[in-house]
Amino acid sequence: MNFTANDIAEFLNGEVDGDGAVSVNNVSRIEEGREGTLSFLANPKYAHFIYETKSSIVLVNKDFVADKEIAATLIRVDDAYQALAQLLEMYEQSKPQRVGVEQPSFVSKTAQVGEQVYIGAFAYVGSNVKLGKNVKLYPHVYVGDNVVIGDNTILNSGVKVYENCTIGAECIFHSGVVIGGDGFGFAPSSANDYKKVPQVGNVVIEDHVEIGANTCVDRATMGSTIIRKGVKLDNLIQVAHNVEIDENTVIAAQTGIAGSSKVGKNCMIGGQVGLAGHLSIADEVKIAAQSGIGRTIKKEGVVLQGSPAFEFGPYQKSYVLFKNLPKMREQIIALEKELKELKK
Repeated sequence: MNFTANDIAEFLNGEVDGDGAVSVNNVSRIEEGREGTLSFLANPKYAHFIYETKSSIVLVNKDFVADKEIAATLIRVDDAYQALAQLLEMYEQSKPQRVGVEQPSFVSKTAQVGEQVYIGAFAYVGSNVKLGKNVKLYPHVYVGDNVVIGDNTILNSGVKVYENCTIGAECIFHSGVVIGGDGFGFAPSSANDYKKVPQVGNVVIEDHVEIGANTCVDRATMGSTIIRKGVKLDNLIQVAHNVEIDENTVIAAQTGIAGSSKVGKNCMIGGQVGLAGHLSIADEVKIAAQSGIGRTIKKEGVVLQGSPAFEFGPYQKSYVLFKNLPKMREQIIALEKELKELKK
């Protein structure tokens, strides 16, 4: 489907700078632009590509100032990156939507299935499950007994949701996600082994949550592991039993959160971060990649780095010393030699 620059600008409330009749039918990165595609420029370090790109249309911020002539038609918007997201969302919604139950699959007679639901081949829907409107269960999805899934939620191929868990509306889970597996609960016994502690709680996931491939959210020992609305989890994240992650927090890949920890609202956690158990993270905290958090963080909005982590500014100053330690050691050895000579 083709869209003109005028069409796109009207949809985005933007301003056309150039030929409004030029049309596109696909998107491309600005450095790999092709005729008939749309690109965007949001990061200033990519600005030089706009003068050589072959893209027909480029989304730019309204304050963008060109240094020389640009062949592409520009559409000026308040935020180019957000505008691109709007366009891609419109494109996704324009795709044909799958509906119906493919065979072979199993849907319990006691399950309640909403309108316009899609259940792919080899999927399993257990007893007393409730599926909202427009839910999509792609092939090989498992939904255990008593699970509730809200409207417009998508479970991609291979997602497993254990019994008694609750998932909100407008969620997206990518392949390999496991919701409600047992928490890591074992009690040492007198026989020098470990006895499994039954995990009888569940997982509650609120609306507008997206979870990346192969991420696991464990069920609570008792009560609920809770993921609040708007949370975004990357691939390969471990969320342990009884953890709570508050609204609109985003967490990058390979992060692990140990049991019973609580993460506040609007936090940003980098990749490969480790959080110890039974601690709390205040709202709007930012944690740099590969940091280790072993204590409660009470100060809102603080930026942390390191393992064990401390505030970003002092960490950066300390890092200057860390990397110079070998040189400083040599200097100390040389000074000790000089001091011995002087004493003689």
